[in-house]
Amino acid sequence: MSTIDTIHPAQAKDAFAAGRDTRATQPKSRAAHRLWTSFLLWMQKRESRCVLRELTDDQLRDVGLTPSEARTEVSKSFFWD
Repeated sequence: MSTIDTIHPAQAKDAFAAGRDTRATQPKSRAAHRLWTSFLLWMQKRESRCVLRELTDDQLRDVGLTPSEARTEVSKSFFWD
């Protein structure tokens, strides 16, 4: 499990899914499904990193991260897994 998976995964998922019915837009082909799944995962990580960026040092300590670890996670590139 990566660091980003431990930071508010439900909140990030809810923020992305709010007002969207992903089943209605579910692709039919296998390749399109994999692409769609990858996109949703990227969006979830992006939202999680945005939340992580806003946490105070005390909140980071509560989730077991140092400010340095948080900065490293937030600064990961678009293609980082």
